Amino acid sequence: MGALMVIFSLQPKQRRKTTDSVEDELELSAVRHRPEGLEQLEAQTRFSRKELQILYRGFKNECPSGVVNEETFKDIYAQFFPQGDASTYAHFLFNAFDTDHNGSVSFEDFVMGLSILLRGTVQEKLIWAFNLYDINKDGYITKEEMLDIMKAIYDMMGKCTYPVLKEETPRQHVEVFFQKMDKNKDGVVTIDEFIDCCQNDENIMRSMHLFENVL
Repeated sequence: MGALMVIFSLQPKQRRKTTDSVEDELELSAVRHRPEGLEQLEAQTRFSRKELQILYRGFKNECPSGVVNEETFKDIYAQFFPQGDASTYAHFLFNAFDTDHNGSVSFEDFVMGLSILLRGTVQEKLIWAFNLYDINKDGYITKEEMLDIMKAIYDMMGKCTYPVLKEETPRQHVEVFFQKMDKNKDGVVTIDEFIDCCQNDENIMRSMHLFENVL
């Protein structure tokens, strides 16, 4: 989760001054997308009003228009993984945040996803992860989709990944995961199979936590 947090919340520390003023909260006259009021977002997420203000300032600092397109998202992400190629994984991650599939991520999209990833229940996090792996959003994860995500992670992490995974190839890793998850052997993993397997297999859950580091 480090990259996303640094991108959108730590950089604005250059601005030491924090205030609860309306002007600071919704300084939006120059931006194209106006976010929902912070009170509504506070009710919909697990962030406090102060945290939302800090996140918004960071978001606006990187994205003055009020929304992030995919190319900008890729450019930002690439800065944090210079040892590899982050473009493919950033593409998949962008699509997971772009919940209405309109080609852009708004501040609301961003904080709703971040709230789940940082402070959601295990169940909520696993549902979000399932959506990431379900690339074509048909409600199932195929072995090819899981392999595409795993390859993207390997490409992004570069040589840093291989010692952690004991030099297993992405395909070998996926074969193990998929065999455990696809309980009825129909060639696809449903959300129930995914959640049940992750919650009941310590090795898979440990791997899920490992890959949280790339978010």
